[in-house]
Amino acid sequence: MKTAKLAKSCRIDDGKHFRLKDFDPADTGHLHSIEQAQEQVQKGIVRMAELQSRLYAQDCWSVLLIFQAMDAAGKDGTIKHVMSGVNPEGVQVYSFKQPSSTELQHDFLWRTTQHLPERGHIGIFNRSYYEEVLVVRVHPKVLEGESLPPSLVTKNIWEERFEDIRCFERHMARNGTVIRKFFLHLSKKEQKRRFLARLEEPEKNWKFSAADIHEREYWDDYQKAYEDMIRNTATKHAPWYVIPADNKWFTHLAVSAAIVETLEELGLAYPTVDAAKRKELQAARQVLAKK
Repeated sequence: MKTAKLAKSCRIDDGKHFRLKDFDPADTGHLHSIEQAQEQVQKGIVRMAELQSRLYAQDCWSVLLIFQAMDAAGKDGTIKHVMSGVNPEGVQVYSFKQPSSTELQHDFLWRTTQHLPERGHIGIFNRSYYEEVLVVRVHPKVLEGESLPPSLVTKNIWEERFEDIRCFERHMARNGTVIRKFFLHLSKKEQKRRFLARLEEPEKNWKFSAADIHEREYWDDYQKAYEDMIRNTATKHAPWYVIPADNKWFTHLAVSAAIVETLEELGLAYPTVDAAKRKELQAARQVLAKK
């Protein structure tokens, strides 16, 4: 399967009829060779570096990549691997964990809005404002800590937050920020295997957290929340990519393909120089030739 076709097979532009059970976490897109996939990823890394250089030089578009997933799905590793070839000066990475007391004094979009990418840059959110319709929805008591006026916490709060997110993403798209969202779709069985590896392999012990096991008890609730999230926030200008995550090598390939396709669609090019600038360059060349 060609990488462009692979990216499209994971893309959700309209979530109206989306069902998470239609996507297999162990899918490898008819690819059976890890070596072949790794070769394609490396090509993607090289191409991404070329396109990022143009994005940075053009200084017009910005790109926001959002990663959401259950624990142990491989967000950190995917970001590290897929983005390994880009220029760090043109990339801004933020990891959002439990909100601070200051952040809780603002609306739920406030803390992430401060870290949106500048023009010419790629921004990466490891978790994001989507936690507000995932963790907070699965654990509604968290709302009590957000100091919202009681009259606003109604049965419609999730639909209202979906609407707020759609409007926010449409606003960003209209102002030159290209948003692509990735849900790394991990199976419960594979999560268990990875948790056990964290316990059994000393070099992975630091990754283990008792909180991960606690959250695993809410697996079904999270799956429903993710499905509803994608169903309500997948749009043409801010699509979701449901990426099979049971095989890391395939996860890396699918994410890389989607990012490269996104950058290719922008028609990026280095800025051209006008006659006055060319004259200035020629003068500089003559001066340097004499020294």
